[in-house]
Amino acid sequence: MTPAPGGQPMTKGPKPIKRSHERAMQHRLMKSAARTDLTNPDAPRWQDLRGVSPGVRSHILGHAPLVDFHRETAASKAFDLLRTRLIQTIKLNGWSRIAISAPTSGCGSTFTAVNLALSLSRVPGSRTVLMDLNLRNPGVADALDLHGEGDMRAFLQGEAPLARHIVRANDTLALGLNSTPDANAAECLHDPRTARTLDRMRNTFQTDIVLYDMPAMLAHDDVAAFLPQVDGVLLISDGTQTQAKHLAECERILDGQTQLLGVILNRARASGIESYS
Repeated sequence: MTPAPGGQPMTKGPKPIKRSHERAMQHRLMKSAARTDLTNPDAPRWQDLRGVSPGVRSHILGHAPLVDFHRETAASKAFDLLRTRLIQTIKLNGWSRIAISAPTSGCGSTFTAVNLALSLSRVPGSRTVLMDLNLRNPGVADALDLHGEGDMRAFLQGEAPLARHIVRANDTLALGLNSTPDANAAECLHDPRTARTLDRMRNTFQTDIVLYDMPAMLAHDDVAAFLPQVDGVLLISDGTQTQAKHLAECERILDGQTQLLGVILNRARASGIESYS
């Protein structure tokens, strides 16, 4: 399964928000200070999170290969390019909460979320959290060979402590995993406790980017329910199944709710790579 992000997936993203370089610099300095000066002695520390070791089963089987094992391939370079453009966009606008979804199931949103998170984690001194919010059909733990980890609904509703649920894959990447499918996913994502829990997580760990792996937008109302909690959406289009009408309907759902950061083309023919925005 090889992604073809298709040229320049983020070159026609949202209109920049006007802010001075001085204000942006002050924001970064304040964030850096907060990261090293947490005054709550009871708050879990990033470095004390329980460590896990992602496996290589998916890499060996080739079902959803991790680009960390294919650093010289076109796929790995494409994810690194996407990473850099995403970082530039969110820094310009002061964003940090990015959802990754697709119009329909099977387009590769989890594959994209996992590999983008791995690419982001190679940035020294950064902090990225990847949250599996595809509550009906969680897949991040499976992609990383970390089976049986996490109960996302319990965490989002405040029933599982932050330090117990969030695990750390390395010095720059933490994971919120899920091993318990939830048929009432939309109701959970609507719940005000979910917003409070995720805000507390971001504030506690002073994250640079939180990636939310989401279900298909047109399958249920899960993504629509969660849009108030994100700054932007990356949409994954599958060259073998996604149609223009699917993308148009997704844009309609996002309109006025959040930013469409770009559309990434997956499973494209090498001779016919396109990008959509």
